Amino acid sequence: MNIVCIGAHPDDPEFYAGASLTLWAGQGHRVLSVSLTDGRIGHHADAPDVLVPRRAAEAREAARRGGYESIILGYPDGELEPTLEARRRVVKVIREARADVVLGHRSVDYHPDHRYAGLLLQDAAFMVTVPHFCPETPALRHNPIFLNMMDRFTRPAPVRADLPVKVDAAMGRKWALLDAMESQFYEWLPWLDGRLDAVPPVSDPQGRLAFLKEYYTPWLNWVAGRHRVALRRWYGARGDTVEFAEVFEVSEYGRQPDEAELRALCPVG
Repeated sequence: MNIVCIGAHPDDPEFYAGASLTLWAGQGHRVLSVSLTDGRIGHHADAPDVLVPRRAAEAREAARRGGYESIILGYPDGELEPTLEARRRVVKVIREARADVVLGHRSVDYHPDHRYAGLLLQDAAFMVTVPHFCPETPALRHNPIFLNMMDRFTRPAPVRADLPVKVDAAMGRKWALLDAMESQFYEWLPWLDGRLDAVPPVSDPQGRLAFLKEYYTPWLNWVAGRHRVALRRWYGARGDTVEFAEVFEVSEYGRQPDEAELRALCPVG
């Protein structure tokens, strides 16, 4: 399969779907991680001209560790809008990848870039099959499955776990992806939470990795707990012991798979 994960920022595909991406890549599928923006304002100290190439390098390193490809479309961080021009670029990316599955944000989120990334995927979901829209890039003959990535938002409705993926065995790879994105997971996000002083120095890579796990394990464990019923339905009794999961919701705007097709997609970790 060709699987495309489209996030608003260079670390979004890795945080919300990174374990699944590595599992799919390990099964021989072609996986492409896409960031719509350049991440230029996601730091408390680095200026945009420093941060943009730094985040691009981090995204490339994460993709190398995960065995997939990565591109950045380069819209200014914090300024993403669901424009016609942006819709065309998203459609072209999906077509050029010959996508079978497209992952992305819901349009319900705290961050405007995430919300508008979700709207862009909704707007692209049908247009990828329309020959006279962006005719310079051949339209897809079959609509991909569009999956919304997990989040914690509940209004107007929480995300459904239509595809709950057990990723316990892949967490080592997911931690490695996040570890590659130092500007975010060791600097910017701890600074936002007032915990920058707790991050071990660069000279202590094992200490930093331990901090990363301590910092994010509660959020990622929460996902498995929140979607325990879906995990039980998917994995039977094994669902009770899942510690880490990534869950995906089938978007109403793409092709509608049945459960058998979703189970065939499931990269069991």
